[in-house]
Amino acid sequence: MENDIKSLVSTDWLAEHIKDPDLRILDASWYLPDAGRDPRAEFDAAHIKGARFFDIDEVADLRSALPHTVPPVEKFMSRMRAIGVGDGHQVVVYDGAGLFSAARVWWTFRLMGFENVAVLDGGLPKWQAEGRPVDAKPATIRDRHMIVKRQDHLIKDVTQVARAAKLEDHTIIDARPAPRFEGTAPEPREGMRAGHIPNSQNVPFSTLLNDDKTMKPKAELQAIFDAAGADLSKPIITTCGSGVTACVLALALYQIGKTDAAVYDGSWSEWGMYGDLPIATGPADA
Repeated sequence: MENDIKSLVSTDWLAEHIKDPDLRILDASWYLPDAGRDPRAEFDAAHIKGARFFDIDEVADLRSALPHTVPPVEKFMSRMRAIGVGDGHQVVVYDGAGLFSAARVWWTFRLMGFENVAVLDGGLPKWQAEGRPVDAKPATIRDRHMIVKRQDHLIKDVTQVARAAKLEDHTIIDARPAPRFEGTAPEPREGMRAGHIPNSQNVPFSTLLNDDKTMKPKAELQAIFDAAGADLSKPIITTCGSGVTACVLALALYQIGKTDAAVYDGSWSEWGMYGDLPIATGPADA
């Protein structure tokens, strides 16, 4: 499959371009609370040469009660300047799970109007499985200014999602595993109700990935969305547990030409918390 430099690059591509002066590599590893992993400690021990750490939980709006919500524009700009990322750079984001949280950072950059950003297909596990080098040295940071122009069409809030669910004028796609979507398995965060947003479809993000955590070819991605009953002719909103794997759906949709899918930032962490919001259980409606 031909790599689309705008959204997904191979380990071969990164190895070939790793010395490009305007390449900036970001480690965006993040794990669910029950994973027992410390992404920063793992980064400090071993990362792709030249990588900088993007802390999803810190480059966020810490005033929000919800986890890692989108940061204010000013905070994003200052944090990126602090790690030496700015205008004119080609950003490549990876994570330690293969293809998981890196998509969240890819989407965040696009939300901020920064389009030269791609995800490393297969992430650090594939890079290391191929015997490619990692090191523990911190990158040399040089300031680079960044102009940010937020793209509000790429994000939805709870009011917009509630309206879309009621009017059925958007296709809402949930990235959580089927048992959580159907309400038969508990949520990993306390206090969450079980189930899904009414009139939403279920495409578990893991179904979009190969065994090596690379993304499946475009034709397979299209077939998966079709089989789930997701009408891609409507505007799309993706959702998940806390706004991370919803971005894997957005990345997959980008591959098949749906470049304007919006992410529900609060996702189930918000929807599942409020008793006055409607919930559906069981499989998605046909």
